Amino acid sequence: MKTVFMGSPDFAVPSLEKLYKMGFDIAGVVTQPDRPKGRGKKLLPTPVKIFAQSAGLKIFQPEKIKTPEFIRLLRNLSPQVIVVVAFGQLLSPELLQIPQFGCINVHASLLPKYRGAAPIHRAVINGEKVTGVTTMYMDEGLDTGDMILSQELPVEKQDTVGMVHDRLAVLGAEVLERTLQLVDDGEAPRQKQQDSSATYAPLLTKADEIINWHSSAREICNHIRGMNPWPGTCTYLDGQVIKIWQATYGKRLVDAIGLPGQVMASDAGGIIIQAGQDQVCIKELQLQCCKRMMTADFLRGKQIPEGRCLGD
Repeated sequence: MKTVFMGSPDFAVPSLEKLYKMGFDIAGVVTQPDRPKGRGKKLLPTPVKIFAQSAGLKIFQPEKIKTPEFIRLLRNLSPQVIVVVAFGQLLSPELLQIPQFGCINVHASLLPKYRGAAPIHRAVINGEKVTGVTTMYMDEGLDTGDMILSQELPVEKQDTVGMVHDRLAVLGAEVLERTLQLVDDGEAPRQKQQDSSATYAPLLTKADEIINWHSSAREICNHIRGMNPWPGTCTYLDGQVIKIWQATYGKRLVDAIGLPGQVMASDAGGIIIQAGQDQVCIKELQLQCCKRMMTADFLRGKQIPEGRCLGD
């Protein structure tokens, strides 16, 4: 089957690699343009571009895919199917109509839950015990197309969003392989989504990074897991940003109850913070312009006095 692949970040690479190893006729790989990154603002390619270059695939990097020029180019490639995995731009109705077998998307949730741009983050932040991937025929809506296949993935209590992301990327490639085999055989199912059951996973904002100490300790720890390793959660002390990377929680970790955000105790085992319900034990944190540190190492250089309130 002649295919065009559209994707950009790390999550999309296993799917492209799967197509390549399956021997698909990949007519082109469409990915986002190189962007300036890091302190030096050096132009860097997307992970998908890096793999495509290593595989000798033809690469296209349009700023916008809705232009007549790009649609003409894509039409000339004559793909039978377009595979879209975390591409980063919405496809126009005109583009959706080009391939014979449609545009197939790999989405990192069990649709119709978590439609949108940040399904993995939101699932972990919300404390989901199960997430998964769904393949679907794309339409003009945001992750609203008819579903083809889905598969669940358990989320463990200590999983970070990075861990779940990596497992879902591999699972997505496996589900994509089965999906394309069904499409090629003319046996792919189509199941309409139940819009009444839909939930949404909007892009993360700076406000999402800030810990709300009035939340329960469980919610705070889920929040921390759901933002590790990117973009991280933070709190404030004396106007200074402190990033929190790892924490546990318990009903009463010390024999006292304080105000939300109040430091109850600190030692090499962790910094105990009162939450709106129960208590949080910070295990790993980071000051601005410093590296991530376990609490024992952090406390050798800086003390956070008991009784102080984080978030000030």
